[in-house]
Amino acid sequence: MIMLTIPLVLAVTFIITLFLFASHQTKYLKTPAFTNWPFLGMLPQFLWNISQIHDFSAKLLKSKGGTIEFLGPWFTGMYGVITTDPLNVHYIMSKSFDNFVKGDLFREMFEPFGLGIFTTDSDQWKYNRNLLQYLFKQRSFEAFQEKIIHNKVEKSLIPILNHVLQQKGSVVDLQDVFNRFTFDNICLIILGHDPNCLSTDFPEVPSEKAFNQAEESIFYRHTVPICVWKLQSWLQIGEEKKMTEACKVFDQFLFSCIASKREELKKNCNKNEINAESDDAHHVDMLTALIREEKNKGSESEALGDKFLRDAAFNLFVAGRDTITSALTWLFYLVATHPLVEAKILEEIKENFGYKEKPWILSVDDVKKLVYLHGAICEALRLFPPIPFERKEAVKPDILPSGHHVYPNNMILFSLYAMGRDENIWGKDCLEFKPERWISERGGIVYAPSYKFFSFNAGPRTCLGRELAFIQVKMVAASVLWNYCVHVVEDHQVTPNLSIVLLMEHGLKVKITKRGI
Repeated sequence: MIMLTIPLVLAVTFIITLFLFASHQTKYLKTPAFTNWPFLGMLPQFLWNISQIHDFSAKLLKSKGGTIEFLGPWFTGMYGVITTDPLNVHYIMSKSFDNFVKGDLFREMFEPFGLGIFTTDSDQWKYNRNLLQYLFKQRSFEAFQEKIIHNKVEKSLIPILNHVLQQKGSVVDLQDVFNRFTFDNICLIILGHDPNCLSTDFPEVPSEKAFNQAEESIFYRHTVPICVWKLQSWLQIGEEKKMTEACKVFDQFLFSCIASKREELKKNCNKNEINAESDDAHHVDMLTALIREEKNKGSESEALGDKFLRDAAFNLFVAGRDTITSALTWLFYLVATHPLVEAKILEEIKENFGYKEKPWILSVDDVKKLVYLHGAICEALRLFPPIPFERKEAVKPDILPSGHHVYPNNMILFSLYAMGRDENIWGKDCLEFKPERWISERGGIVYAPSYKFFSFNAGPRTCLGRELAFIQVKMVAASVLWNYCVHVVEDHQVTPNLSIVLLMEHGLKVKITKRGI
């Protein structure tokens, strides 16, 4: 009896000690997010809710006042803060911008991004930002982008939808269509190359598939302790092996395009030198513009230049491809399930352009007149932000406006998804799809500060392509809605996926019919 009692007492003592240790850790947290389990921290509850992480985070943040703290397993050093508080956002992204960076761990976790504009800090980030800002503001580049978008809508998107219309049932995965459209589009804008993903046979394009896999693997790194994915990376197993293989395929695609572009530009130059002054009036892709800028500044070596161009291209792919796909997919889902909103969008188009014959594609100047559609896009971005989480870390210890302490190397997460559902920011009707909230009494667009409407980032890191994004989404949305009726297939399951970009796990299956207005 004594022999049985001693182990039992020791076991009970050990368990009590563990829970006391866990409680000791948790008591220093201002607002702990989850139950702090011995050794495992808050990981079990996080993993239990991973399939619905966005809605779970939104409910949790609401119940805790907008800011929570979390602890990972004790041996991982995982500690961080998640917030939706606009004062915290403004403080971190603007007021104390220099004290909050992406950090080394971010660059490790987002390894495929390289040293591009999304992953760098300080002087390196400023160089990337200034260079891209200069190129984005060139009228020739703006005109080139507008031309590419218009041509892709007219010569690829509309013909594909007409092809679907002729098929029995006329059902298509609209998210897949937009994925292909935006991949072709961004390839043309950045690389000057059209992979023709958006074709009637819906081909599998290795580079497009690899890009998607790389993003999913990056998200996976955020769901497990650092030591786990690093071990998998070292052993080349599981999700890390998939990432390595995907990056290899996509890098081959990018470096091949870079090499071809360099060769093309050399052939077009009489003296084998790129003269930026010779054809400013010509519309050029981003890669051409970057190579010209590189040659003008006399970069050290072509090899170093290729790495810079590769990193710049990858970052721009994320900015201009998946985010647009996400915005379009969720917009069409919301419009299709809110017939009154759809009717108002169509009425606005009819009032402005009803005299034009079908099939008809909007121009850039046309879409600027569509205020209600602009409001609908803002609503879709508010409720379903393309990038659902943003991440930072402090350089020096600091105290946020919410009273929470942050320290170097600790993760600070902004839940953009939860911010869009925060009634303290958007009011009691925050869960409603209501384009009217973005339209003033005079019929103009209502401005929302970026620390509340965070979909285009905030502060010095505000998205450079914001206006281009609105133009592209408006052009596609108005052209498709004016020419076709889009109905979500009955019983189709709409669930957010688990990736760094908020897409639909099962796509968006819709039935297309010709619109008769």
